[in-house]
Amino acid sequence: MSAGIALATLILILPVELPDKTLMATLVLSTRYRPLPVLLGVSAAFAVQCAIAVTAGQLLTLLPERLVAGVVAVLFGIGAVILLRSGGPEEDDEVATARAAQRGPLAVAATSFGVLFAAEWGDASQLATAALTARYENPVSVFTGSFVALVTVAALAVALGGIITRRVPLRLVQRVAGVLFAVFAVLALWEVVHP
Repeated sequence: MSAGIALATLILILPVELPDKTLMATLVLSTRYRPLPVLLGVSAAFAVQCAIAVTAGQLLTLLPERLVAGVVAVLFGIGAVILLRSGGPEEDDEVATARAAQRGPLAVAATSFGVLFAAEWGDASQLATAALTARYENPVSVFTGSFVALVTVAALAVALGGIITRRVPLRLVQRVAGVLFAVFAVLALWEVVHP
């Protein structure tokens, strides 16, 4: 495992997730239910989603290098578009799902898992995790960095609850992350044109 790659992944994924539906869904779940089952459920969902993303990224490494750079550029480009255009009503569905859950710790953990597992499909962080795995060819380090970033955001949401939404301009962080993804897409595209 490379600590540098894990740290780079964490630094890229963390700001992407701060303004994301992941944070909002976890905030909603943690204000409605006990924090520990929520954190356990969302952490399990993140582990599964990171494993899927890393596996997809490893499959990309079997392709020729220029093609991989092109795929990485597309993934980061899609991530940039998602971040720059998001901020819609998806949270409403997640809130409704959370409210329908039972109150037992196992039921809360299962609901938290389900809500976050569904919310992360095609998410910018999942695309970034796949792209970084393909780029660095170090799945353990990328998985570790991505998982730690996701769990950190969830832990912040659980611990701080509504304070985060009052103090952090989420739209601004989301826009900055989108621009960062666009820059990575351009850099990867540059590698396609100039190997």
